[in-house]
Amino acid sequence: MPDNLPELRDIHLPEGVSAWPLGYGWWVILLLLIGVVVLYYLFKLWRLKSQKLYAVKLLNSTDDKNVVNSAAAISEILRRICVYKYPQAAALKSQDWINFLNTHTKSLKLGGKEAELLLNAPYMPSESALFDHANLQKLKDFCARWIGENL
Repeated sequence: MPDNLPELRDIHLPEGVSAWPLGYGWWVILLLLIGVVVLYYLFKLWRLKSQKLYAVKLLNSTDDKNVVNSAAAISEILRRICVYKYPQAAALKSQDWINFLNTHTKSLKLGGKEAELLLNAPYMPSESALFDHANLQKLKDFCARWIGENL
């Protein structure tokens, strides 16, 4: 038997398997995860925009022929938004309600006859002629701006 020992070499173990580059399956899982997060934020943004658009649509659908009924509808819209976003403010009344609305807007403040119209319209008879369409229009402008800033 010939001597084969000089031709034998040591056994070399292969190098460890690296985690990088990732396999295709991991890239698919990572992209799916990123896609789910992006879709979640897009859904939140869409829902926020749809709430704002719905509130503005309600505001624009108020009947401008009757000032008192329109002001009562505007008051209801503002209260509904506050029940959703500021639950502690839903029970405010009189000047506290006006002050709350004014503190949550940056530019246009509510005061004078428009504030009185907003406060008293739900309790007035619809035939009342204390307020005119100019007061209602100022109130609608304030409400539209308030909705834009708070929803």
